[in-house]
Amino acid sequence: MIRRVVQLADAQGYPRDNLIVFHADLGKVEWRGVRELAEEQAQYYGLEFRVEQYRTKAGKHETLLDYVRRRGKWPSNTTRFCTSDFKRGPGSRVLTQLHRDCLKPETRMLNVFGFRAEESPARKKKQPFVLNTVRSTKPRSDNSRKREVYDWLPIHDMTEEQVWADIRESGVRYHEAYDFGMPRLSCCFCIFAPKPALMIAGEKNPELLEEYVKLEAEIGHDFKNGEPIADIKKALEAGERATPAALDGAWNM
Repeated sequence: MIRRVVQLADAQGYPRDNLIVFHADLGKVEWRGVRELAEEQAQYYGLEFRVEQYRTKAGKHETLLDYVRRRGKWPSNTTRFCTSDFKRGPGSRVLTQLHRDCLKPETRMLNVFGFRAEESPARKKKQPFVLNTVRSTKPRSDNSRKREVYDWLPIHDMTEEQVWADIRESGVRYHEAYDFGMPRLSCCFCIFAPKPALMIAGEKNPELLEEYVKLEAEIGHDFKNGEPIADIKKALEAGERATPAALDGAWNM
């Protein structure tokens, strides 16, 4: 996604100084090295890199597992606080700060995502370019300024094969989780992940899996409805292993 944006910006003479790479840092629930890799990729193209994390109303940083413990429930398809609070929330703070830093009476921003239609039925339905009516603001007084935010999905139509061909051509390093067989680089243990993906993640991150299992038992709520993550640990302990052939890139998101 970054490469596509940079290519288009360069072709149009748009300054790279106006492009900012933002990473919503999820901490230990992410695969190791994700934040560092995101910064490395930004530096490869000479782009500014910013990081934000979830904060409580009191301004305190809290991990996803802390949040789950406090709520007593894991996120679900209908209550996706892992996305709303830990990704969209920090992203909104960055957009707000950029708006404040810009002294022009009107700020227009592109909020760019690497979503692709192939990834899930929900993402297939997304519009590649749309005005974000929630993040856009209108002047409420003579002293306030207008902000227009557009959501843009520049690689929405790319296939997985095209993505990997582009990555190989770019020479930019990618995360080792893909070599393990993971089709996505999300949280290590995502509620939308199929069992083979959870198996691979558990095999490579046994200590984090143990923490999830203990938290699941503590709050008495299945990680996935009717599919406790403790079953993943039991399967691994019994010698079961997942193969990349058992996976595809589409998750039920």
